[in-house]
Amino acid sequence: MEKLLLDDFTKYSYLSGLKYSPSGKNLAFIKHQINMDENKYQSYIYLVDKKTNTIKRLTSLGEETSFTWKDDDTLVFPRVLGKNDEKRKDKGERFTSFYEISLMGGEAFKTFEVPLHVESLVFIDDNNLLLTASYDPMSEDETRENEDFEVVDEIPFWANGQGFTNKKRNRLYRFDIENQVLNPVTDDFTDVYDFRLNQDRTMALVISNAFIDKMYFKTDLQVYDLKEDCLTKISPFKVFNYSYADFFKDGIVFIGNDMQSHGLNQNSHFYMTDYEGSYIARLSSDDFDFSTYNSIASDCRYGSSNSIKVDGDYLYFVTTEGDSSFINRIDSKGKIEKLTNKKGSIDGLDVHNGNVYFIGLRSLKLQELYSLNEKKEEQMTFFNEWVQKEKTLSIPEKLTFKTDEHVLIEGWVIRPVGFKPGETYPAILNIHGGPKVAYGEVFFHEMQYWANEGYMVFFCNPRGSDGRGDKFADIRGKYGSIDYEDIMRFTDLVLDKYPFIDEDRVGVTGGSYGGFMTNWIIGHTNRFKAAVSQRSISNWISKFGTTDIGYFFVEDQIGSTPWDDLDKLWDHSPLKYADRVVTPTLFIHSEEDYRCWLVEGIQMFTALKYHGVDARLCIFKGENHDLSRSGRPKSRLRRLEEISKWFDKYLK
Repeated sequence: MEKLLLDDFTKYSYLSGLKYSPSGKNLAFIKHQINMDENKYQSYIYLVDKKTNTIKRLTSLGEETSFTWKDDDTLVFPRVLGKNDEKRKDKGERFTSFYEISLMGGEAFKTFEVPLHVESLVFIDDNNLLLTASYDPMSEDETRENEDFEVVDEIPFWANGQGFTNKKRNRLYRFDIENQVLNPVTDDFTDVYDFRLNQDRTMALVISNAFIDKMYFKTDLQVYDLKEDCLTKISPFKVFNYSYADFFKDGIVFIGNDMQSHGLNQNSHFYMTDYEGSYIARLSSDDFDFSTYNSIASDCRYGSSNSIKVDGDYLYFVTTEGDSSFINRIDSKGKIEKLTNKKGSIDGLDVHNGNVYFIGLRSLKLQELYSLNEKKEEQMTFFNEWVQKEKTLSIPEKLTFKTDEHVLIEGWVIRPVGFKPGETYPAILNIHGGPKVAYGEVFFHEMQYWANEGYMVFFCNPRGSDGRGDKFADIRGKYGSIDYEDIMRFTDLVLDKYPFIDEDRVGVTGGSYGGFMTNWIIGHTNRFKAAVSQRSISNWISKFGTTDIGYFFVEDQIGSTPWDDLDKLWDHSPLKYADRVVTPTLFIHSEEDYRCWLVEGIQMFTALKYHGVDARLCIFKGENHDLSRSGRPKSRLRRLEEISKWFDKYLK
């Protein structure tokens, strides 16, 4: 067995986009691999032969990041191919070329082109599409084509991973392939988040958000009649966050919440309504208190996957419960049945006639494809099996305690690989983002790498984390208080239970909310000898006015605006306490991180340097908030090198 190396993540396979063909005859997914020479991800479509349970690669170019089933034997996917397309793209021309490949054999060929940047599409019939695409009214102004400036007149005016978004909307269109006719369904000010066609493809459900000047954190539910070309808002609840909707039985099933009791992070419930939204029947009871998605943290995913699907008499969905996520189904009477019971993470699923396939993380295995039959899992792929066979890994050990309020806090420790009794070891505390995210016992590359480098790694789910219900996750107005207490109590417990840890060689790191907490910790205790603050928050006042979610997230989570109670925002800001810091701190930030903008890292870095603390700021150009998960491979490699070298410098 060999040590897990820092760059081994560049050799992993990442799976996403699992989809059944219309009749369930075939199943396909995307496999992503890293190409370090070209500093990019290569993506291929793979086909599951359900008769023989074998897997084969269908495409070869490496640019197939998504696909749509045209029929049971034909796949369609976007691709930029050839010098002509590249030149058009470089000139700023808006188009998406689509290629078709038959499962019967033959090469992929270009079949049609849409004069927009298409986000998603479905076939109404062989010649007509319903699609979403980016609409930018400013691009219609030819006088602006070569002008080097931006105009903003609404909030948010930019978005993480997208850049400036002022007046840009993800718009719903109908497209006639043969006649090249493109007709918008939604207006200039409506952002479409999701849409679903009914079985006979005559109606569509649309989740959207229309706004002028200021976007509010709520959505609407609309019905689009394709025959009448008529879009009607039905929104059974007027102020509501609709996160999912689909046709189910003789009506509509939807998931969402009113955000009244626990704010933006409130768990959702299941509801039924008719096509007019005239009645509301809640399916899930008050006892159901879980998020309806997967929030188990890992740095070993790439690409997007569906995690919810109507199939026959059931709606299949994912919940996060404690340290794992699970597949469930609910019927029209509200009966919920859990279909998986193994610990781990469900990263995507699809279902047809009750036959479930899913992409998951199991134990210390990386992503693989699994089938689920009568609640029994069968592993279908073995792309990443070499990691368990060839690399030394350390199994997380669970450690729990109860707070003074008798709240159970769960955490884990990962012993150093090659641990020897009688020796002492340095340690790293790792704090997750969110805060409504959860750690589990799944594979986490950076933590396994540090364990292979002789570090004890420990992590926990403090109050604010997901998987334990609304009350546990609700730390609005309490950032830096009960969550800080939980993390410090857990640190005390780890040091007590594992006396081989050298208390003078313990570091702390985290990203996003974990970056906020790292900044907070170094201003409130000197117990850590080194810190790495990643994509952090240091000042809730600047966070409010500069980031893509700041103006509504800060008010909700901290409980104030700069005009309501400036002192409250400042009291919860790590920057206020920066004059107390003595801990050497590395700041990792991306230049295009509009979720926790670069100024958050700059302010804290400047404060530490001003007060004579050893600090270093590493800015990644062209990267955003998702650097550690989906950034360019060389940037991800450099990030982990920077963090590891910083800890080696101060802890070894």
